[in-house]
Amino acid sequence: MAATLSRAVVASVFALLFTFGLAATAGAAPEVHFDTPTASGAFDEDVVMMTTFTSDTAPSRVELLARQPGDDSDRVTIARVEPADDGWQATVVHTGHVVPNTSWDYRFRVVTPEGAAVGPSATHRLLDARFDWNVLEGEHVDVWTYEDDERFAQRASEIAEAALESATEMLGVEDVAPVDFLIYTDAREFRAAMGPATRENVGGQAHPGIRTLFGLIEPRQIDSDWVEEVITHELAHLVFHDAVDNPYQYPPRWLNEGLAVYLSRGHTSSDRAQVEGAAGAGTIIPLEGLGGQFPTRALRQSLAYAESIDAVDHFVQTHGEDHLVELIAAFGDGRGIDGAFIVATGEDFGAFDTAWLASLGAEPPEPYGPRAGEPGPVPDEWTVEPIALLR
Repeated sequence: MAATLSRAVVASVFALLFTFGLAATAGAAPEVHFDTPTASGAFDEDVVMMTTFTSDTAPSRVELLARQPGDDSDRVTIARVEPADDGWQATVVHTGHVVPNTSWDYRFRVVTPEGAAVGPSATHRLLDARFDWNVLEGEHVDVWTYEDDERFAQRASEIAEAALESATEMLGVEDVAPVDFLIYTDAREFRAAMGPATRENVGGQAHPGIRTLFGLIEPRQIDSDWVEEVITHELAHLVFHDAVDNPYQYPPRWLNEGLAVYLSRGHTSSDRAQVEGAAGAGTIIPLEGLGGQFPTRALRQSLAYAESIDAVDHFVQTHGEDHLVELIAAFGDGRGIDGAFIVATGEDFGAFDTAWLASLGAEPPEPYGPRAGEPGPVPDEWTVEPIALLR
């Protein structure tokens, strides 16, 4: 069976690398001659990465070292090795869904009893070859379209550059890396690109790791306000990621989505009405419950977004936009949710959540799901009087 680039494979070989890696790299590098590695495969196809090499000593194993933009280290995958001509051929096959515009910098490492040798690097970019793309290059954002409409592409580019400038100025983000924005005009084609788990009401996605944004703008929407909303919303996600990226704790989902809505659409009366209705009916979701994935049911998901922007607006009305920026910067410093709220407001997150619910006249609802059971009886042997220790 062909090896893959999945996280499961990476995890399965970690122990092996830890056990043998130091011994393999400590010795002198073996005499290995590599050919330039190659890769093939576009979107919706298997990606095949391979290299051929000669070695004076038969390899104990061959590994693919691959990383995507933003990765701090290589992802290691064991390759399939077979004889080829006077040497060997190593192959790794990645199967399964990968979003378009994903790229890898990759190389192969040959490990022998004498040590390890690393071959030359190459790059493979996974393109969505279903369409003949037109790319309008901007100062920071390149807009990709496959409909022959220069006017629309120019409008989208101008919106993107303005939105990026506004978000970076607000959040104090500098030196933004280039961004690709791929625009699809058909819902089925868009969802195929995003993957099988994409919800039907999703109109855009941000993938900061590969500096790529995706938007669904159907022909009937080309001249509508939706163009500005979806472009601004997804760019806000990317700038937010640049502002808060840290190795410790990522901010809660409600803050990410709430800020994106705050910058793109704003706080509408319909959002407020939906949140107040849930508060009155006792169906409000505390912000603590919106830290990860949002609900999958359409009405509850809509409420999650409405609550997110309502909470961000409440924060701004209570503490000011400068303190919102301070809150986001504190996340970027790795302070975590309570630490970030204390820096920005003087109180922890729980206090803000309680105050927001109180502003709606809502009582915190009883949590769903399993609860800790009552403690059982304690054996008599565990209740003996403690014996004082001599010190």
